[in-house]
Amino acid sequence: SRTGMTFIAQKCGVCFQPPSIILIYRDHSQDKTRQRIMPVRNFSKFSDCSIAAEQLKNNPRHKAYLEGVSLHQLRKLYSLLRGHLGGESLAESLEKFRQEETIDPEEDMNKLDDKELAKRKSIMDELFEKNRKKKDDPDFIYDIEVEFPQDEQLESCGWDMESDEEI
Repeated sequence: SRTGMTFIAQKCGVCFQPPSIILIYRDHSQDKTRQRIMPVRNFSKFSDCSIAAEQLKNNPRHKAYLEGVSLHQLRKLYSLLRGHLGGESLAESLEKFRQEETIDPEEDMNKLDDKELAKRKSIMDELFEKNRKKKDDPDFIYDIEVEFPQDEQLESCGWDMESDEEI
């Protein structure tokens, strides 16, 4: 049930160096806000962002934390990372993602293959969900924030391990 959620996702972002998805969440059981760093491995500029997002969301280690983060949001983070690996600027990656994630009303859905169709359907579900949730809804999550820790901070982070330290 939604009320039984121990971890409430507050912000989700991407870090390019080292590649990782960073989640800021509220731990209800201890009433603390924490940061969880999930290293991204085996991901290249040729990787499929949808598959990567699904794998992360269903990863037994992270599942409980990512309950409040949509696949759409994770896909976006991975696509920014993929763009970065391919040498794109953040602005270019965001624009490309926006185009890919926009439904073209003129498009003939009958001509699409299953994978593309599934993608369109998930975009529509996503848009529906987004519009349904209001700002004061406790489940409402603000859109992605991309934050880059300063280099000196990076040094002190144990990036390659699971870390849930308090922030």
